[in-house]
Amino acid sequence: MLDIHRLKIFLKLAELKSFSLAARATYLTQPTVSQHMAALENYLGLTLFDRMGKEVRLTQAGDVLYRYAKQITCMTEEALQALELLKGKKSGYIVIGASTIPGEYILPAIIGHFKNLYPEIKIALKIGDTETITDDLLSHRIELGIVGAKLKNSKLKFSRYTQEELIVIVPPGHRWWNKASIEVKELLDEPFIMRERGSGTRISMERMFQLAGVLPEKLNIVAEVGSTTAVKQAVKANAGISIISELAVEEELRLKILKKTGIKNMQFIRTFYIVQDKKRTPSPLCKAFLGFLSKQK
Repeated sequence: MLDIHRLKIFLKLAELKSFSLAARATYLTQPTVSQHMAALENYLGLTLFDRMGKEVRLTQAGDVLYRYAKQITCMTEEALQALELLKGKKSGYIVIGASTIPGEYILPAIIGHFKNLYPEIKIALKIGDTETITDDLLSHRIELGIVGAKLKNSKLKFSRYTQEELIVIVPPGHRWWNKASIEVKELLDEPFIMRERGSGTRISMERMFQLAGVLPEKLNIVAEVGSTTAVKQAVKANAGISIISELAVEEELRLKILKKTGIKNMQFIRTFYIVQDKKRTPSPLCKAFLGFLSKQK
């Protein structure tokens, strides 16, 4: 029979592609992980992994089992949660994902308040760019996401959560330091620090530029960086200007380390979305967290 514990080890090995890393993640020895996988392959009569030196990769059979194992383990967890609720308890484990701004500046406080109400619920928060979070959602690595851009994907359900403003930031001594606002086309003449492709900030920014009649590819992009922190550090180092979440630079603006400049007749308003897999029924804990989120707007 397919043992749930063994399937969880299989999933961890498939995701980490290493027996040693999977052993560390599952608190087992490497020989024990190997024994479990050998037993699983013997039971199924199929090879699940190709061994290539220290790395392992799923075979075609392994890829098929991976998709079903994800569903089986998720449904098992949901069943246990539902039974706990029948006993009047809210306990269990939920993994949610978020793009950088909600993950670093919005969700931590909300999760803290939720944990105060339900101390027996464990929440893991994974932070990545919008495309990474949606990929994790469809791969069942997370159950719920909060992202900064709405992607075109028929498998996903996006619900508006909240909004924020994106602002132009400049370093001390910049010629715009004392200007209240600029023309949008003036941005084209400045060295520009851009987030990486797949970032919700970048996706939203490019859409807003297009609405304003400015082609994003006309920007003088001098660097593409992979985090909001890297954007701030690059601007502080006078490498260029950027457009960033106002939430992310509240302290720098207060301390006058950076300065924001408005754009005439234009405002960069970005929407954050709750994103879910259309085909997946939310677990009881996910429903509880969604209900709590709706009260925190």
